[in-house]
Amino acid sequence: MGVGQEEAGPHELLSFSQQGAVSDYFQNEQYEKMFSNRNSLEAHAKGFWDYHSFITASAHFQPFGFGGHKVTTKEQLDWSLCNNKEMNSNSDYCDEHYKNAYPCAPGVAYYGRGALPIYWNYNYGKAKYIEQNSTLAFQVAIWKWMKPIKKHQPSTHDVFTGYWTPTKNDTLAKRVSGFVATMNVLYGDLVCGKGDNESMNNIISHYLSYLDLMGVGREEAGPHDVLSCAKQA
Repeated sequence: MGVGQEEAGPHELLSFSQQGAVSDYFQNEQYEKMFSNRNSLEAHAKGFWDYHSFITASAHFQPFGFGGHKVTTKEQLDWSLCNNKEMNSNSDYCDEHYKNAYPCAPGVAYYGRGALPIYWNYNYGKAKYIEQNSTLAFQVAIWKWMKPIKKHQPSTHDVFTGYWTPTKNDTLAKRVSGFVATMNVLYGDLVCGKGDNESMNNIISHYLSYLDLMGVGREEAGPHDVLSCAKQA
């Protein structure tokens, strides 16, 4: 699968009828436990990632009811937030191939922004808005979770929830639906198909920890072999 160009922006998402509120599954107390270090002295975005902004973003788009689907599982919410991290980059991520349709603003770098980071000039309108508006930053993450990253590739949401059906080639490459496929969609061969590696194991470890915090229980996720993409092509 692998990570590729994202061809539309978060603004293209529309509001959908509510099928169930995320706040019914995810309370402020759980949020504080999950991200207890986000406002520490060492944090670069102290005070930015607040619970209210997350709930506002999810209520506006109702991502877990996207396309008429009901709120799926607590595990899906865990994984959406598992990638909340800050990015340090030496690249401006300005792709000259798209400079006519998506011109790069002088002095602006299009490095990863949002709770589930997006990159490159063709994914941005006003890049700094995502750094300045926490609700928008969460909306970007929701959009990336729901929308296919490449043509002819399923979204992270669809592979996680089982709405994606693997082809014969997927099966031969050991790609199956569930949590394991989300790593392949988001990171491709940066994480998957490299044997038992630290990056993959860190993602799995965070996922299991978040399941415990959400009261789901890591035993529901299955054994390590089910969660590992070490042998996926």
